[in-house]
Amino acid sequence: MTPVRTTCPYCGVGCGIKAEITGDCDVIIAGDEEHPANLGRLCSKGTHLADTVNLEGRLLRPEIDGEPAEWDKALDLVANRFAETIREHGPDSVAFYVSGQLLTEDYYVANKLMKGFIGSANIDTNSRLCMASAVAAHVRAFGEDVVPCSYDDLANADLVLLVGSNTAWCHPVIWQRIEKARSERGTKLVVIDPRRTETAECADLHLPIALDGDVALFNALLAEMMTRGLLDEDYLRDHVATPTGFWNGLTGDPASAGIDPEPFDQLADLVAAHPKMVTLFSQGANQSAGGTDKGNAIINLHLATGRIGKSGTGPFSITGQPNAMGGREVGGLASMLAVHMGFSDAECDAAQSFWKSPTIARKPGRKAVDMFRDVHEGKIKAIWVMATNPAVSMPDAGFVREALDRCDFVVVSDVIAETDTAAYADLKLPALAWGEKNGTVTNSERVVSRQRSLFAPPGEAKADWWIVQEVARRMGFGNAFAFGGPADIFREYAAQTGFHNDGQRKLDISEWAGTSDSEYDDWVPKAWGGASPFVEGKFTSADGKARLVAVAPSAPAPVDRAFPLRLNTGRYRDQWHTMTRTGLSPRLSQHRREALVEIHPDDARERAIGDGTLARIMTPQGNSIFRVQITEAQRKGEMFVPMHWTDQMSGGGRANRLPDQTVDPVSGQPAYKNSPCNIEAAGAKWQAFLVSSKRPALPALLYWTSARIAGGWLTEMAGADNMDVHRLLPVGEHLEAIDMKRGMRRVAVRDGEGRLAAALFVTRDGQLPSREWIAAQLVSDEQADAPSLLAARPKVAGPDKGAILCICFNVGVKQIVGAIGEQSLTSLDDIGRALNAGTNCGSCRPALSKLLIEAQDIKLEAAE
Repeated sequence: MTPVRTTCPYCGVGCGIKAEITGDCDVIIAGDEEHPANLGRLCSKGTHLADTVNLEGRLLRPEIDGEPAEWDKALDLVANRFAETIREHGPDSVAFYVSGQLLTEDYYVANKLMKGFIGSANIDTNSRLCMASAVAAHVRAFGEDVVPCSYDDLANADLVLLVGSNTAWCHPVIWQRIEKARSERGTKLVVIDPRRTETAECADLHLPIALDGDVALFNALLAEMMTRGLLDEDYLRDHVATPTGFWNGLTGDPASAGIDPEPFDQLADLVAAHPKMVTLFSQGANQSAGGTDKGNAIINLHLATGRIGKSGTGPFSITGQPNAMGGREVGGLASMLAVHMGFSDAECDAAQSFWKSPTIARKPGRKAVDMFRDVHEGKIKAIWVMATNPAVSMPDAGFVREALDRCDFVVVSDVIAETDTAAYADLKLPALAWGEKNGTVTNSERVVSRQRSLFAPPGEAKADWWIVQEVARRMGFGNAFAFGGPADIFREYAAQTGFHNDGQRKLDISEWAGTSDSEYDDWVPKAWGGASPFVEGKFTSADGKARLVAVAPSAPAPVDRAFPLRLNTGRYRDQWHTMTRTGLSPRLSQHRREALVEIHPDDARERAIGDGTLARIMTPQGNSIFRVQITEAQRKGEMFVPMHWTDQMSGGGRANRLPDQTVDPVSGQPAYKNSPCNIEAAGAKWQAFLVSSKRPALPALLYWTSARIAGGWLTEMAGADNMDVHRLLPVGEHLEAIDMKRGMRRVAVRDGEGRLAAALFVTRDGQLPSREWIAAQLVSDEQADAPSLLAARPKVAGPDKGAILCICFNVGVKQIVGAIGEQSLTSLDDIGRALNAGTNCGSCRPALSKLLIEAQDIKLEAAE
């Protein structure tokens, strides 16, 4: 069967996929060698997409107040409730909160309905949480939200600066491009990040910047380039408008950014010596109270040195979601009207004329944090949440839950039946998932690609655009919402980009407005704007010039004795957002089975917190318990936690309960990366783990977290009270061992065929055994004896792989370390030939590099 060419649903890299359908919910995934974004490469998440396309947990028909309902009744309810609310309280009393998981066509229909027919700009997207500051920086500097780079610039650069980006984990295919450039052309790599991540481990230079020190650093770097006479005076004269007093007011100090003189000088020397420079920045820069200023500080450096619009140069904002760019293009942010237009009278008139709409939003709407404040205060009385999970992902998530609980009418359209947000829904609408959707997405380099359906819609699930269109029709707007399919929507969107444009905006894809249905079906990826929309040095402004934007370093955060530490949040390599997709994959769950708080040894020692124990992080907004990882890769006084875990997967690890509602004043993007906090030991009286073929029903516990494993679930638990052991275990033959002196209890349960159904290991004071062998017994063809099950190891022990590092080939850390020593492996290629590790998706390659470095250090120490 001919593979279906489609696009990965994870990060903004926008990798092409070849999908070979082998069954109703079965597919073989491979990278598409012809797609320009990835040229056949895939990361771990994309590689294991086949694990996530089953119907487990799916919402398959509408539900009203938790009861199944017919589509007509559900759609009538949405239309009537929204219409009634608008009549009684005005258009700003309703809102849509949408997502970068939507396709461009979905986004377009939702934006058109809200802004052109309801007449409010209260539509915002979870992209507000990841790249809104970059958008605002682009608009201030270029006059339009335009990314000036392409991935080929990374291949052609002599120097790459990564700012606030753990690229090796968060954008692994981009990381592979950087690796290739370093290998083939000797490209230098600088990582600017408070944490010594796996990306930083591989850099030529790592600058462990203080939280929110970016503006001070880049201002100092720009001042240094000026001192060295390395500004491009011709480019500044011809293509850049410089505000009066800009150079005299340029303030910045490496010391205030936490950077010592020597590494700053090294950075300056690298920047001076390599004009072909790309600065790639991501959430670490954007998610800040000064995120827009950070973006402009980076852009200022490139504009002033003329390092933009040329091959191998530019400031490159890398997006976090598969269609964050498509949402930006159609106007899915509350701060935009449509197709890169703002809210001037002329732009509003143009949009209304194009849509032939009865009204038009004439001012920006409520951005995400303010939107949920208005919901909390009762100003927004009806909200429709599409394809996202704000009860988990928004900052101060407890406040967002209160807001949803108070709201008169909450609609959630999603693919999963039970999410933290869906728990507050009055109405749930079943949407199509990846593999069922049909439309377009735009990646970080402006390449428009197709997502194509692989499977028929399951149950009664419908496309998001269709759901919104049907509501629009029921609200009386049927003539404007008569799309027969996504190709119709794409043509209208493309036409709008050229309407009353006349070259004013770079976003103009009106040449594609005549795309036929067959051409749409056969679409091959193509970028709007070319390799760089600014290759001619003409920007979106009345005079055609870019702007240097004066930015000042953030004031130091005041010290709060109750919360003396600072909290940073981010992503893990193999998980995605709130785990509704990746949490289904046993292989993707192996890299990090629990949410870990990374803390410096000194901070842990001062608080008597041990490695591997449980600790409670506290902020003024809330608290949550995490497993502790003590590491010198973390700056003293700062901690890091991942943002993925939800109520569905854990009773702890809830990162977004902790940040407050502080946002960047320009972009409205939340400041996730620098929250005042404290930490203390959690005080567990016992700890346990349970492997089980079925997910257990858990009582109230101090802490629990569940991870998918082959054949079932692995659940970690801890409590402050006694536990009813047998309540957790299924019916079957119970085998038990108790050691009262050591505070240990172990119970294994075999089913009627003698196979392991569950095993529980509890300790009060001692160590718990390894999980690997006992977990594997859930899918083992051989029946283990009782002593082995209770010992969690076989009578004759096999080799211990250690924690799985390469999930594609199931290769563990101990295997790799052993092979490096025994076989004298010295390179990634050597490890690949010996163990296959790192030869498929490549997501583990930075960790393999770190093991090679550590092995070399040990060898040198031994030689000394």
